[in-house]
Amino acid sequence: MAKLLIVDDSTMLRDMLNYALNEGGYTDVTEAVDGVDGLAKAKAADFDLIITDVNMPNMDGLTLIGELRKIPQYSKKPILVLTTERSDEMKARGKAAGATGWIVKPFVPDQLLKAVNIVLSR
Repeated sequence: MAKLLIVDDSTMLRDMLNYALNEGGYTDVTEAVDGVDGLAKAKAADFDLIITDVNMPNMDGLTLIGELRKIPQYSKKPILVLTTERSDEMKARGKAAGATGWIVKPFVPDQLLKAVNIVLSR
């Protein structure tokens, strides 16, 4: 089973994500409260997929992605961005940082699971 890390400063959103992922069969999910926490947890374990918000305190999601891409074990692992940001400029910045995909909040659980399944099957 895939090991997932979700990084978001909203407890409610982490709970909703965790629930949706669990319903989709992804039960090995670790949560982080911001980019700093996410980076520390990513360094301490080996995750198959990371889902991160963009706008967070301490370290934003795009900086987190850039830092993760410097770590050999995460250089090619899928990283999905789940955010309220929807501008083409922000999406381009995400792609430049190394994001695999972009999902705009509020998310639809079935669409999230479809994206997770797709990136994990590559």
